Amino acid sequence: MRYGIFADVHSNLEALEAVINAYKNEHIDHYLCAGDVIGYAADPGECIEKIKALSAISVAGNHDWAAVDLFSADYFNPLARQAVLWTRDNLGDDNKRFLKSLKLLYKSEHFVMVHGTLNNPGDFNYMNDGYMAEETFKLLDADICFLGHTHVAGVFVKDKNNRISYLKESDIKEDNKYIVNVGSVGQPRDGNPKAAYCIYDTDRRKVKIKRIGYDIETAARRIIKAGLPRFLADRLAVGR
Repeated sequence: MRYGIFADVHSNLEALEAVINAYKNEHIDHYLCAGDVIGYAADPGECIEKIKALSAISVAGNHDWAAVDLFSADYFNPLARQAVLWTRDNLGDDNKRFLKSLKLLYKSEHFVMVHGTLNNPGDFNYMNDGYMAEETFKLLDADICFLGHTHVAGVFVKDKNNRISYLKESDIKEDNKYIVNVGSVGQPRDGNPKAAYCIYDTDRRKVKIKRIGYDIETAARRIIKAGLPRFLADRLAVGR
C-alpha cells in the first residue's frame, strides 16, 4: 500500500496543485491530510474541494477548527488571526460543514495521524524537540505517527533502547517507533520554499519526504489581491 500524506496546505492552491500533480507519478493508493487545509493564503474553498476530490482522509488543524469556531482565534498571532477571520468570511456553508466534520485523530492498522501531538491534540501544541516527541511516543500504539503543524519536515525515531534521535528522513525498522512530520505544502518554514509532501510505502517500509516547486509568484499575488497581509505573500519565496 502506498499512501500520499501531506499537511498545512494553508489555502495555497498553486502549491497544492503542484503536489497533486507530483503524486500522479507515485502510484498512490490512498491520500491523507494531517490538518490545516486552510488559513493564510487566498483559496480556502478551492483547496477544500481539491482535498474532497482526492477522497483524502483528513484530521483537523488549528486553522481548520478556528475558521468554524471550534478553536479560539485568540490563540493566533495578529497576522494569522486576520487570515482566520478573512477565511471565515470567504467559505461557503458546504466547506464549513467539511471543516466541522474533521476529527483530531485518525488511526489505521499501519499508523496514527494527528496535526500537532497525540497528548492533548485539541491544544494543537508544536512538536519542536525530543521532550514533546517523548510525550507522543508514550501514547503511540502503532509504529508510526504522521503529523504536521510546525511546517518543518523531519523524523523523530525512538529505538528499542528508548533513545530518541531526529533525522531528515528514515526507513522504517522493526522495534523502532517513528514520528514523521510531513512538512508543509503551502507555507514551508525550513528555508526551502518548495512544497513538501510525503510518501509511505507499507510493503517496502519506506517513508520519503519530497519537495516540488510551484508558482509562488501567482500564489503571492493572489494573497495581496485578496487583501490579506503582504507578509503572508512575501514569506512564501523564502520558505519562512
